[in-house]
Amino acid sequence: MHTPLSLIPTVDLLRRQVINAVPSTGLLADQFARELRDLRISVTDRCNFRCVYCMPKAAFGRDHAFMAQSSLLTFEEIERLARIFIRLGVEKIRLTGGEPLLRKDIERLIERLASMTTAKGQPLDISLTTNGSLLAQKARALKDAGLSRVTVSLDALNDSLFKQMNDVGFPVADVLKGIDAAHSVGLAPIKINMVVKRGTNDQEILPLASLFRGSGITLRFIEFMDVGTSNQWKMSEVMPSDEVVSLINNQFPLYALDSMRSSDTSQRWGYRDGSGEIGVISSVTHAFCGACSRARLSAEGRLYSCLFSGQGHDLRTLVREGWSDDSITTAIACVWEGRTDRYSALRSSGNPMAGDAEMVKVEMSYIGG
Repeated sequence: MHTPLSLIPTVDLLRRQVINAVPSTGLLADQFARELRDLRISVTDRCNFRCVYCMPKAAFGRDHAFMAQSSLLTFEEIERLARIFIRLGVEKIRLTGGEPLLRKDIERLIERLASMTTAKGQPLDISLTTNGSLLAQKARALKDAGLSRVTVSLDALNDSLFKQMNDVGFPVADVLKGIDAAHSVGLAPIKINMVVKRGTNDQEILPLASLFRGSGITLRFIEFMDVGTSNQWKMSEVMPSDEVVSLINNQFPLYALDSMRSSDTSQRWGYRDGSGEIGVISSVTHAFCGACSRARLSAEGRLYSCLFSGQGHDLRTLVREGWSDDSITTAIACVWEGRTDRYSALRSSGNPMAGDAEMVKVEMSYIGG
């Protein structure tokens, strides 16, 4: 079998036949003993928003060349790779983008994934992250297809500011309609993600907390991250999650909650009056690399072992060259077993290898958040 020189893993790695040491229950661990449990699949690199922290117009203008349809993994290819990842221990799959609801017939893919079970025979946890622009129209079909739950990005309640941040003039009211539609069809639990940029939308923290408090919807605050190289990230624009928690606690008293899983990215805080909870994702100030269990698959089939990776591993070529499931399983296992990623932890420690201005990192819009 011919293998391009650029293809990773190489034939030499495949000869290791890692699959012989990987039981069907999926005891696969990287160099820091982190197991593979979560897979995020980007189904498109396209998005109808131009959020300043993700796809700014300066880098993703009208002349930006998106992937050709033939470059994208087909639903059949995604399904096959998903089954292989499940074989290696994956229990949760999140569909992302770009904006995943822009992928035509996304419901068909969800139906395929919903028919799967984990290596332990449990239902596969299938979720989707969306900007909410098409959610009102799609919520019922997504639920009927078998989607478990949904996460919606919402960075402001103030309509003028929201339009400024999405940079296409999309009204916040339509996103709220989408959230209501998701709630009404039973896509639960719903999570709302707010990326907080100091000096831009930090004044929206309390209004959003007030809106979703007592609704059964969990609002999560995400520190502005240095993902990719196009969002002009500055540490001065990061509002630490500790400040967010303190701000909300002064208005609505909070107490710390235990994490659901050690690999969870969000720290949970409950309202003392019993009206629900919030979450904070502190990848800048409190790195959670130590328990990261997430792999990412780009829309064109490249495997990334970290949100801050610079280069992925080409699985699409393996699929289209006719490699067997066992060989592809071995290739993925080789990548994960060799994984040493801990970018956020190194950055936080001041390690000069992290946060290097010349480091090329994959864009968030390419592999999802």
